[in-house]
Amino acid sequence: MISATDTLYAIAPAPVHSLPIQGERARFPVNRIFCVGRNYSEHAREMGHNPDREPPFFFMKPASAIVADGGEFAYPTLSNDVHHEIELVVALKTGGSNIAAADALSHVYGYAVGLDMTRRDLQGEAKKMGRPWDTGKAFDGSAPCSELVPVTKAGHPAVGEIRLEVNGAQRQVGDLADMIWNVPDTIAYLSTLFTLQPGDLIFTGTPAGVAAVQRGDRMRGTVAGVGALEVVVV
Repeated sequence: MISATDTLYAIAPAPVHSLPIQGERARFPVNRIFCVGRNYSEHAREMGHNPDREPPFFFMKPASAIVADGGEFAYPTLSNDVHHEIELVVALKTGGSNIAAADALSHVYGYAVGLDMTRRDLQGEAKKMGRPWDTGKAFDGSAPCSELVPVTKAGHPAVGEIRLEVNGAQRQVGDLADMIWNVPDTIAYLSTLFTLQPGDLIFTGTPAGVAAVQRGDRMRGTVAGVGALEVVVV
């Protein structure tokens, strides 16, 4: 019998993608990335939708989309309209199915500041043709993310400013309290669709003001009580 430690692979296994943790030497291994669509009313409206008429919906990015602790965002190929979307990121330490909203926060390890970078032109084409959004949302480097702040330091932020500046000028600003689906409700609902697992990240949606970036732009995102993320478009 071959034990797990003796397993042989035909090719080298994929690397483990991870995030730094504030004040810790250990890193947080990223499993899956779930993203909540249109979770702020004003953003839903600017995208042409009525936020009062739809339940939450989700799309995914691969763990390889992570750009850990900011740095550089490589402008992707096959697009001329790449948008920023600033978000609060939730990192799970435990998972499960059908998690009650009242118990949801006990599964959270910590929080970070993230960017859901989007090839808006490719996403728009996919929408028109009734196709998945993967080419617009799940491309390489599409999820820059700050270091994680453990719950022991950040608590569970439910109110406070979320903001993005590009080259020092405000682009997006909102409040975590403006989420249509708050963090506990989001975790609970998502756990009815997937068995959540340790290492899963949830990008919780973006406020209004999404817009295009160009090479050379400097993005700085902040979430009150969590921290900041700085990214240069190259």
